[in-house]
Amino acid sequence: MQGKVCLVTGATNGIGYETALGLARKGARVAIVGRDSGRTQACAERIRASVPGAIVDPHVADLSAQAEIRQLAASLRDAYPRLDGLVNNAGAIFDRRELTVDGIERTWALDHLGYVLLTLDLLGPLKASAAAGGKPRIVNVASAAHYRGHVDFADIEGARRYGAMRAYSQAKLGNVLFTYALARRVQADGITVNALHPGVINTGFAKNTGGLFGAAWSLIRPFLTQPDKGAETSLHVATAPELDGVTGRYFSHSRPKTSSAESSDESVQERVWALSLAQIGRGG
Repeated sequence: MQGKVCLVTGATNGIGYETALGLARKGARVAIVGRDSGRTQACAERIRASVPGAIVDPHVADLSAQAEIRQLAASLRDAYPRLDGLVNNAGAIFDRRELTVDGIERTWALDHLGYVLLTLDLLGPLKASAAAGGKPRIVNVASAAHYRGHVDFADIEGARRYGAMRAYSQAKLGNVLFTYALARRVQADGITVNALHPGVINTGFAKNTGGLFGAAWSLIRPFLTQPDKGAETSLHVATAPELDGVTGRYFSHSRPKTSSAESSDESVQERVWALSLAQIGRGG
């Protein structure tokens, strides 16, 4: 990874931080994205302190807001004419239904559409890396929760029926569906796209969630796997030499695994692809 440029979203704590740290240790120049300027800068400084000589560039954006994603992508394209790796990691779960500034349910907007819009807006630098002889990789951090997910096209944003885990599982299923649809489209460009389950990890996940769901997570959190272990699959999929050219796969515990039946349905993949493009205001 020496000399390569990689971007990690949601990098201020948990799996995202450990992924960025691991990439820096492997010699990559790491661009990190967080929502809070102070925390993102502090994260960059922690990585630099842990890895002498590491180049870590902090960037700030709310990845649930489409205007901020577009602004972020524009600055990233200016800063990095070539991008060798993109790890879409940012996400959260919300116990109450809320709409973003774009009028989209927050879980779907952040956990799914954020991946879609940022990735599509950064295809230029990724393709430039491939054209220069690189082997760029897009890594989408999904979840085993996608197995219990279902894309409710009649109520995609939970306006009629909302539940925190229902919305989260649907969004994580969206990640896998998007991975497969995008992999077909960019394979000829020399870009690989894979999704993964990092494990059930002790991170900031659900810390701001109330009710029974939040209470349950607070009870089990001390018994969960630590973030450095959770980042192992992300780092493996992003860097393992044996995965050069491997695309359109789902990984768990650093090994390929069959994803859900719904995620493997190409008609659903294409339907979610078309819906996602419509929601971010893109055609094609």
